[in-house]
Amino acid sequence: MSRMLPADEPRELVVRANDTTNQSFGFSSLESLPIKYLLENGVICLDKPAGPTSHEVASWVRSMLGCERVGHGGTLDPAVTGILPVGIGNATKAMQALLPAGKEYVCVMELHGSVDEETLREVILQFVGKIYQKPPLKSSVKRALRVREIYYIDVIEIAGRLVLFHVGCQAGTYVRKLCFDLGEALGTGASMAELRRTRVGPFKEDEHMCSLYDLKDAYHFWTSDGDETELRKYLLPTEFALSHLPVITIRDSAVDAICHGASLAASGVVSLHTGIKKGDLVAVKTLKGEAVAIAKSSETTDRIAKAGSGIVASVERVLMERGRYPQMWKKRTTQE
Repeated sequence: MSRMLPADEPRELVVRANDTTNQSFGFSSLESLPIKYLLENGVICLDKPAGPTSHEVASWVRSMLGCERVGHGGTLDPAVTGILPVGIGNATKAMQALLPAGKEYVCVMELHGSVDEETLREVILQFVGKIYQKPPLKSSVKRALRVREIYYIDVIEIAGRLVLFHVGCQAGTYVRKLCFDLGEALGTGASMAELRRTRVGPFKEDEHMCSLYDLKDAYHFWTSDGDETELRKYLLPTEFALSHLPVITIRDSAVDAICHGASLAASGVVSLHTGIKKGDLVAVKTLKGEAVAIAKSSETTDRIAKAGSGIVASVERVLMERGRYPQMWKKRTTQE
């Protein structure tokens, strides 16, 4: 069972202003989005099999669903299995929000020598917290020493020299390198034998997770029989991929301006979550809960709540299509 990652900490809501939303535009409920819309703006919690690359899996999904664009959120090595978040169509823009999200894995580590269980558990616990890591030789990033945080390591089972453990960690942590470092600390040497990713931010091993076979069958049931039950279970709204981010809720009148790339001004904010720090990624949403954009906060929660004017967040990626909400802002005219 998954343990809590930092993003799971409960957030309270700070109301900056009272406002209502017009039900004449936008989607009143994310639970009943049209299936055709989800096929252009949905995310999938895919169970990646061992063997193919993450890019190959995304390509198969694109071909299977007949989509123009498919992207994944966080690469898995070919031999690694588990959660691979996949965005379809416009939802590919939301995949960047998952890159800094906490991850969780189940790993089988093979020790190269014998060690007693008490020593093993003591040494493993010493790796909880901030650790130094240098990416392995096969990694695609610069091999510079960096700090990563291990949130928890739970030993599940020990069988001879094989150790099965559960680890929650900061994005960018290499579990293969963690196994190597554990082996060095134990004095026996160790290597990663198997790895499965069980969580990426809000994506967990639960009822939403599906294999490629599940997805293909669900799509067939819809196209052949008109039964969208299974497909709807696997196609999640874009907003699901952002549920680990703090939220800033905006007025209807500010939505279209954000869709055109404008920064978020204090006057457009209705409410926001506590705990937002300057530079944090936030999800900008409508009063109906629709995702408008991913933005970077320019201020803390307290400052935004009290701001009389000024920019409080700069837009990183616009997620909502233009025109869903009417234009309620004036275009600047060039004076000759």
